Amino acid sequence: MNIEDAVIAKLNKQGLNFEILVDCEKAMEFKHGASIDVNDIVVSGMTLFKDVKKGEKANEHDIQRLFGTKDNTEVIKKIIRDGEVQLTKEYKDKLREEKRRSVINLIHRYSINPINNLPHPPQRIEAAIEEAKVKIDEFKKAEEQVNDIISKINRVLPIRYEIRDVEIRIPAKFAGKTYSTLKQFGTMLKDEWQNDGSLLSVLEIPAGLTADLFDKLNSLTHGEVETKIIATK
Repeated sequence: MNIEDAVIAKLNKQGLNFEILVDCEKAMEFKHGASIDVNDIVVSGMTLFKDVKKGEKANEHDIQRLFGTKDNTEVIKKIIRDGEVQLTKEYKDKLREEKRRSVINLIHRYSINPINNLPHPPQRIEAAIEEAKVKIDEFKKAEEQVNDIISKINRVLPIRYEIRDVEIRIPAKFAGKTYSTLKQFGTMLKDEWQNDGSLLSVLEIPAGLTADLFDKLNSLTHGEVETKIIATK
């Protein structure tokens, strides 16, 4: 990476700044737990600065005193993990798009159109977000903002957040091979093996996955499954 494309990663300890130049994307991957060689992240070599722009190097005594080591590799790791990494516009755009996709997927899974009790297609949800001019926070978890987003797009799209408890009865000859499928769709609240070998279970699932679950079970059992929605939350 060219040094002109690098960003500053910095950490302030007891009023002193420690800075390095890094590749933004690799630094953020490392910050979030990826195993990346520090040499592939830093652009300014292993030199530590107190001010990168002025070219002022950090004092070795301060490094030892505040980090407890003179090993610049370990210090750089701490700066990236515990400090602040400047984000490029490209990285912010990528982050925003990834969060947008996550939000749309969550809404598709956990909500329905109250008019027909079916999930909205992702494209319709995306259009509603645009129409309602909803801002998605790229730095906030999708799960933490999805309820607020649903309430905002409800002005332009009939939508309801819903969890369902579904009672499922599977004949004995299909019970074994469908059991793992049930767990893939939601939380098993009840699973009872009947005297005839059939399986009676209650599954808690996002409302938007109901149709997919029924289609999958009908396919696996050749239509011999019995399903009933017994509760909504």
